[in-house]
Amino acid sequence: MNSENIILKTAKETIHIEALTLKELHDSLDQKFTKTVEAIIKSSGRLVVTGVGKSALIAQKIVATLNSTGTPAIFMHAADAIHGDLGMIRPDDMVLCLSKSGETAEVKVLVPLVKNLGNPLIAMTSKIQSFLSRQADFILHTPVAKEADPNNLAPTASTTAQAAMGDALATALLALRGFTPQDFAQFHPGGALGKQLYLRVSDIFPNNQRPAVSPQATIQQTIIEITSKCLGATAVVQAEDQLLGIITDGDLRRMLEKGSFGEQLLAKDIMTHAPKTIPPDTLAVKALQIMRKNSITQLLVAENGIYLGVIHLHDLIREGLI
Repeated sequence: MNSENIILKTAKETIHIEALTLKELHDSLDQKFTKTVEAIIKSSGRLVVTGVGKSALIAQKIVATLNSTGTPAIFMHAADAIHGDLGMIRPDDMVLCLSKSGETAEVKVLVPLVKNLGNPLIAMTSKIQSFLSRQADFILHTPVAKEADPNNLAPTASTTAQAAMGDALATALLALRGFTPQDFAQFHPGGALGKQLYLRVSDIFPNNQRPAVSPQATIQQTIIEITSKCLGATAVVQAEDQLLGIITDGDLRRMLEKGSFGEQLLAKDIMTHAPKTIPPDTLAVKALQIMRKNSITQLLVAENGIYLGVIHLHDLIREGLI
């Protein structure tokens, strides 16, 4: 068998084994899972998540997911816990311990200490008859028939099951809390997902220049206004900023191609009437949707027919919405 066949065969077998593991995990969820979620939701403290080795890495991912979806959580490495970090556990906290075997040395030392503190203990383990399971108040069973590596040694299917169980735990808690997209945005203010949920047109357009000409402006005046304001367009407005239309640099190029370009033309002769606009309090992601739908790169910002400014596609790129 050549190297290419070995690579593909091994990779596909790995994914197949992990898929079967997830199917078994799916089918194994029962009232033990429900009771665990209900206990966490009733807790007034945090969820302290711990483990060693690869389980510790999965524990950190679970903590990040819990915190971002409304469940206060903190990571505690099991080895460090028995050398002082146990002090981070507060009286109202619950402790979630990840261990495939439930028999590792660090876990066997840590568990009695947690029990002595009186904090509820949740076990996430593949072995329901393990030391960890027997000591736990709640069990999240992650059944694993075999690891995905050819030697059945490296944590692969077992860590996949742990990560999936952590996601299931976080999303079940999210659903019970009634966690909304607005809540998500509050915890992700700097990310693209969060910005889609809170960034508004009014947060962006005031930073841009405000190109505008009167209906009687000449072609030369119009070109100068478009060029100097660097937004590829200008609004056409009358008294008190009443919006009449828009002229883009594309409009000027098309006029030139048609040979209808003349100095006698005025802004009112070439503008597009009733241009597409967007109110300032609209989410910026809506501006992006309108631009994409109409294949345009800028939108005039207006309210009650009054011209306020321009939002450009480059603004949305800069904000990370694209």
